[in-house]
Amino acid sequence: MKKTRRQNLKAVPATTNGTTETVDNDDVSERIRNTLAAAIGEGALKPGTKILEEAIAEHFGVSRTVVRGALGVLESDHLLERKRNRGTFVAEPSIEQAKNLFEARRKLERMLLELVILRATSDELDALERLTDEEEHIHRHGDEKSKTVLSGKFHIVLADLAGNPVLTEMLSKVVARLSLVMALYEEDRKDDCGADHHRMIVTALKAKDLAKAQDLMDHHLADIEGRVRLTEGQGDRHTFMAVLENFS
Repeated sequence: MKKTRRQNLKAVPATTNGTTETVDNDDVSERIRNTLAAAIGEGALKPGTKILEEAIAEHFGVSRTVVRGALGVLESDHLLERKRNRGTFVAEPSIEQAKNLFEARRKLERMLLELVILRATSDELDALERLTDEEEHIHRHGDEKSKTVLSGKFHIVLADLAGNPVLTEMLSKVVARLSLVMALYEEDRKDDCGADHHRMIVTALKAKDLAKAQDLMDHHLADIEGRVRLTEGQGDRHTFMAVLENFS
């Protein structure tokens, strides 16, 4: 028994250090994921861009094993894709995937509006309306990065008001993947997400008019979908243009 007790006592520091190291690695892994996801969402990392594991490891001061773990999470979220013997790249959604994502978003947004009508307070809707004021100001005076960051914020804040974190997470992931669709297939480039549409949706929500809010959302999302041309040629064109931008 004494021998076992001594062995257990000696094991404690090793376990504690191992736990600390694991926590640190988890924290860095999350920072890596957030950094890459933000860069993809804002268009800094375009579809088809190769992810440089060694550069990430050097920048964050971690091993490539930690980097691969972070990349694996983004692969499961379909923001990255691993190509055999070539490495990891920013995902290039297929036309079929793009159609499925647009359909999923339409269904989720309508469902979320139902819950917002039931659960959102007047103060929360007032705050959402102030966000549309911010959108309009930034689209008049802001830089391109600010416009890109803001473009999907309204929808995530709106989803939060539904009071269902699972649905909010689902929408966040769909919106993130649609940023790749827009980068790859968008034909009619715009730097806004329809601030005027957002304001009208908030007005309908305040009036407790679910049918009107859903109709406005459908129109708004149809406007976004109308900017893309889901053809292989359009995807190839965007990829080629990205190469020209990098080398000219």
